[in-house]
Amino acid sequence: MAAAKPPANPAKTCNFVAQDQIWKGHVHMEEEAARAWPTNWGFLTTSYQELVVNNSEMKKDKSQLELPEQIQTRPATPPEKYTQVAPSPPLPQTTQGFIGWRSTVPELQLERYGRVHKGQKSFLRDMKWPREAIS
Repeated sequence: MAAAKPPANPAKTCNFVAQDQIWKGHVHMEEEAARAWPTNWGFLTTSYQELVVNNSEMKKDKSQLELPEQIQTRPATPPEKYTQVAPSPPLPQTTQGFIGWRSTVPELQLERYGRVHKGQKSFLRDMKWPREAIS
């Protein structure tokens, strides 16, 4: 395969008018972006102090709105009122005793409302389908 020949006259392959139009387009887009930047991103140029001053002025101007009683938030209830922590049972003497030592005390078991029982429901029985229907 023969190597591509470089053009004899590079001026013939270069289109200066097209390159100038492309350059003008880039300059126009940059000027347009510079004109639109303050409206889109001008808030980034404000200093923190100006924002604090404006925010405090807005808070002063805002009148306090009275909410109806049913919408007002109630004060928080202290956790001590609804949470009682009983003392733990004595620690076991051996490491083997640590395994399940808290679950043997009925008050410390996780199943507070009894054991979980699964029902004997069957989708096939509910639909009155034979067992061969799923195989």
